[in-house]
Amino acid sequence: MKEKDIAPAFAALGHEARLKIYRQLVKAGRDGLNIGDIGRLLGLPASTLAHHLGTLVQAGLVTQEKQGRETRNRADFDVMQNIVGFIADECCSGVDLLPLSSSGSTTETDATCNKDSRALA
Repeated sequence: MKEKDIAPAFAALGHEARLKIYRQLVKAGRDGLNIGDIGRLLGLPASTLAHHLGTLVQAGLVTQEKQGRETRNRADFDVMQNIVGFIADECCSGVDLLPLSSSGSTTETDATCNKDSRALA
């Protein structure tokens, strides 16, 4: 998964109301919640809720299923696991702090200076 693929999900979660909605759906588990229940839990008007749910659906974070007159909303747990995996994938693997030369590669002098400065830290 690449940054460009995952960025829409982070953008969708970057709004307080959408983050609250998503967290409620995660809490609800695989059963999900209907729109009315989400609105009551969070005190959001139906039109506002519909707008935010649409954004979460478009970002691939939430699925919706029509059940009679109700719409069941569920967090897509596979997508959630992909997002968490993307963030944790390189956890503690280290970061190369060597400065790049104008050619795009590190120079011997740069490497020595950086090594010395890290030893002093």
